[in-house]
Amino acid sequence: MKNLTNRHPREILEQEFLKPLSVTPYRLAKSVNIQQTAISMVIKGKRSITTDTAMRFSYYFGTTPEFWLNLQREHDLRITKRSNKALFDSIVPFAIGA
Repeated sequence: MKNLTNRHPREILEQEFLKPLSVTPYRLAKSVNIQQTAISMVIKGKRSITTDTAMRFSYYFGTTPEFWLNLQREHDLRITKRSNKALFDSIVPFAIGA
């Protein structure tokens, strides 16, 4: 299986939404009623996209909350898998009748 680049949701937010739509983090924060520091932390990769943030982004950008949550979930899963690869590889799968 090919290792895909683990793009943080912040990259999608910046590259696919903020920059092309000329939306500043300040404008986004004001529009979705979130503190600008929270938006900055998401953009810096220091804060995850929560269900609340996903809902707000979905209304603002015309996406679904699942879009944002799936980006975050995939990122988190890849980090966990890479960080604990030896542990997960050592787990013997359950077998019926064994």
